[in-house]
Amino acid sequence: MKKVIGMLCLVTMLSGCAAMGTGRQATDTEGGALLGALAGGVIGNQTGSPIAGALIGAGVGGVAGNAVGGQR
Repeated sequence: MKKVIGMLCLVTMLSGCAAMGTGRQATDTEGGALLGALAGGVIGNQTGSPIAGALIGAGVGGVAGNAVGGQR
């Protein structure tokens, strides 16, 4: 059940990113969120909570990607 909820959360987040636009900042935000989710999922898997790690990583990565895209 946890995997299903996690996948639904991931799909919801990615569909929200798809509607952001096609500018450089939007692309950097999406890339940051994706890389953050992957890294968070790996780290979370090592600590026993991969879904929480992926969600936190996606949030942090999206914010970082948005900041990087805003500086260009």
